[in-house]
Amino acid sequence: MLAQKQAEEAIVSNFTEAHDHEGKEDHHQDKEEENTSLFNVKNFLWHGGSVWDAWFSCASNQVAQVLLTLPYSFSQLGLLSGILLQIFYGIVGSWTAYLISVLYIEYRSRKEKENVNFKNHVIQWFEVLDGLLGPYWKAVGLAFNCTFLLFGSVIQLIACASNIYYINDNLDKRTWTYIFGACCATTVFIPSFHNYRIWSFLGLGMTTYTAWYLTIAAVVHGQTEGVTHTAPTKLVLYFTGATNILYTFGGHAVTVEIMHAMWKPQKFKYIYLFATVYVFTLTIPSATSVYWAFGDELLNHSNAFSLLPKNAWRDAAVILMLIHQFITFGFACTPLYFVWEKVIGMHDTKSICLRALARLPVVIPIWFLAIIFPFFGPINSAVGALLVSFTVYIIPSLAHMLTYRKASARQNAAEKPPFFLPSWTAMYVINSFIVVWVLVIGFGFGGWASMTNFVRQVDTFGLFAKCYQCKPPKPLPAAAAPHH
Repeated sequence: MLAQKQAEEAIVSNFTEAHDHEGKEDHHQDKEEENTSLFNVKNFLWHGGSVWDAWFSCASNQVAQVLLTLPYSFSQLGLLSGILLQIFYGIVGSWTAYLISVLYIEYRSRKEKENVNFKNHVIQWFEVLDGLLGPYWKAVGLAFNCTFLLFGSVIQLIACASNIYYINDNLDKRTWTYIFGACCATTVFIPSFHNYRIWSFLGLGMTTYTAWYLTIAAVVHGQTEGVTHTAPTKLVLYFTGATNILYTFGGHAVTVEIMHAMWKPQKFKYIYLFATVYVFTLTIPSATSVYWAFGDELLNHSNAFSLLPKNAWRDAAVILMLIHQFITFGFACTPLYFVWEKVIGMHDTKSICLRALARLPVVIPIWFLAIIFPFFGPINSAVGALLVSFTVYIIPSLAHMLTYRKASARQNAAEKPPFFLPSWTAMYVINSFIVVWVLVIGFGFGGWASMTNFVRQVDTFGLFAKCYQCKPPKPLPAAAAPHH
């Protein structure tokens, strides 16, 4: 027993030393670069792998455009349900992100015992599933993850067009989608999550400004005349709003890629929880205050910007959200780029330009889908119910239970249960609860509600809508009498 314990400690120690050595190599390489330049801006802005980099990436990626749709969700759910579900799904999402991090450490420690080198290879979630549970799990993980990230990218593109329209409505939303599709295609030049340091930092700053702008603007505006707060009124609307919140705190489809970009991935464990706590300070005040001010009027306005008065503060928030959506588009697309590179055998290529060229076919279908389905509010809910429920909640919980179903696997686990829950049985109970809850409430009721709502939107506005939820065109002025 003692020998076995020593062996386990040696495995964890070797894993830690390997990453320490890898971090030192990176640090040494960075030092060499610094010696060749008086002030190396590239190193400061470009190479990120610290705990803080991971925290900024998680917090920045977790809440973007969905910040503007949460008041819409509150109008479907009611104030109390909206706040409680945010807290509930925030905690559940942090737990499943923790499970993903544990499975990543387990997979990597096993592979490194087999002397597998990941120097020029980015580990992804489907590879973790493959290594721990086999090819069928790999196929399921790949299908759900890629589809989720694909539609996540589509949502960001639609949102860009929707937001810029509130500043400049001379062009319709479809034309803006064409323009922003070309802009977002430039993310093919960002090699990996190592290189999102400055973008993550800026992205979180932009989201913070927008959240507090919404809060303050709604309070200053005050309640509209005759405002009503009747939600919840219909089951369809209630579960549509609930799945939008499930989607809000299910933004960790890129957890493994963010971990892999860290110098010491084993430090990731609770980063997502800390990121979620910060996100609560943005989402709860903003959604509450906007719902308080506009009430049921939000049911027909899935984007909170559409109800707030046009001024310099709002325009600044719109512009900052546009830049952040570009960043979030890159976050969602980068794992897809990696998958595509592996399929065509370009993942080891060091040339940034060559890899960028190889990645372009990934952007084109995203661009096309954004033009077909230009309504991101209903898509948020549909993606949440049908994809996020499995990708982010059900699959990680099931994978954790199956990976450690044998006593030998539990004894040799690279990561033991957390200090606040030191029992494997308790972990199984929590994981089983998450699987059942999300399957019934998220996928079942949420899927029914969101698809009903989605079909209604298509019937109302049609596919390829030129300008979804736009103001009706102004009537042409009558011919004026000639002046003398």
